[in-house]
Amino acid sequence: MNTDQLAFNCPPSHASPKDLGEFFVPSMRGPTKSAFKSIMVNPILTMINMAGGMPNPNTFPILQLQARVKTPGATSSQPEDTLTIEKKRRNKTTECLDELLQYSGGCGLESYCSFLYNHTQRTHSPQYADWGVIASCGNTDAIDKALSLFCQPGDSVLVERWSFPGTLSKLAIARLKPVPVALDEEGMVPADLDRVCSEWGGATPLRVLYVIPTGQNPTGTTMSLARRKSIYAVAQKHNLVIIEDDPYYFLQLPKFTSNQGYDTVTDRTCGQQQALVSSLLSLDTDGRVIRLDSFSKILAPNLRCGWVTAPQYILDKIQILSETTTLQPSGLSQGLVSKLLNDTWGMDGWDAHICELRAIYTARRNHFVRMAEKHLSGLVEYTVPLAGMFMWMRVNFGAASADPTAMTRLLYKMNECGIMMAPGMSFNSTATLPSDHYLRAAFALVDIDMFEPALLRLAHAISTISGQSASVNDEAATNDASCSSSKYEIRAYVANNTDKVQLIAPVGFNVAVANGRG
Repeated sequence: MNTDQLAFNCPPSHASPKDLGEFFVPSMRGPTKSAFKSIMVNPILTMINMAGGMPNPNTFPILQLQARVKTPGATSSQPEDTLTIEKKRRNKTTECLDELLQYSGGCGLESYCSFLYNHTQRTHSPQYADWGVIASCGNTDAIDKALSLFCQPGDSVLVERWSFPGTLSKLAIARLKPVPVALDEEGMVPADLDRVCSEWGGATPLRVLYVIPTGQNPTGTTMSLARRKSIYAVAQKHNLVIIEDDPYYFLQLPKFTSNQGYDTVTDRTCGQQQALVSSLLSLDTDGRVIRLDSFSKILAPNLRCGWVTAPQYILDKIQILSETTTLQPSGLSQGLVSKLLNDTWGMDGWDAHICELRAIYTARRNHFVRMAEKHLSGLVEYTVPLAGMFMWMRVNFGAASADPTAMTRLLYKMNECGIMMAPGMSFNSTATLPSDHYLRAAFALVDIDMFEPALLRLAHAISTISGQSASVNDEAATNDASCSSSKYEIRAYVANNTDKVQLIAPVGFNVAVANGRG
């Protein structure tokens, strides 16, 4: 199948999307296809194709791709499956290696996009006609392309008060100005979004809203359904395009209660007990939401595979951008994902995998919060995350709160004590607003047994700078986190966990020393 023709259309009973093409930058308002590709849309069956600069697939040296994969929810008697992709022969749905390794169009491979279309229909059920999906190289790639459609240097983009540094860097490089909107415990505040739009007096109109509605990075907040409806209503009022960046959507977690330990969800059932909050895409009746999804947090980040869901006329423009930049994700990555999801796991296996992920991250979140309750009470303020892998903490410096150097001194002290977290300044959407005293802790990667020593070290560092005492077990904190001993503790830990050095080594710490080589 010609991937340039790849389009999956909604049932005709849905209304057509609102045309937002007037907001495209001038360079994106022209034809959607090259003249050559327009001619080649429907080649006859007897066509001898000597047009493309494609290498002969007989020269491709990879003869077979085979991988062992986990079986989600499987018993110990069947813990894994083996998937195989042959060089020339399709097996079930996924393309053969010669197809995966060859040049193709900017939409993504047929089997890959077909699964994602069906998955999106099943999960979000878009409410307008003529929507589709297109492959991306993850959400960072998709953010760049979505912004490129609607923004040019000097334009302004609505963002959350604290936001993803990758997007903030993209805005700076493209000479786009972030316009911050307030956040609370449920994410972006609709009233403040309305206020900012209503009072806007910038040189160019506000057209684009960038938002992370689930497990927001860095704050960990998740919008309720009511909050999402309110944000969407404000976007309708001010005719905004919404870029819904949602890599943590399938990592939604149940509410935390203090009696939950990290062993209470090892039966892997928590994902089945909690429905997912509806996405902005599922609420979209106008076709104003460009939804970005990624496999980075739910399969593996360096697959560099994701997808964009939007009205087809917008996807046609993204295809042009892809064909002049990335083309599409690696054919091997797409083939591996397609083979896994289409032919090995299927939808039932995919659901079981997501359920297991949610159980794992619920367990981690629960234990991290319990350790924070135990060791950081009075030293930090936080909201327990309902999705994702981050907890956002405001440090209480006590009498030192007015000291403008307090946060810098804390970061140096944390480094000495062997604990690293991301400072709030990294996520500040604009230099005109203060960074305050925030830290983002990621509870996804580090061994769960390291949560307590990590927070003991943090408590020790904060209490040293603030002059306060750690609220609980100060003696243990001193014993574990004292700067004079932390490097020796790290050395001892690494000696038995050589594959986990980077999980705990602080900035500037010599890993060779930790391994006993210096």
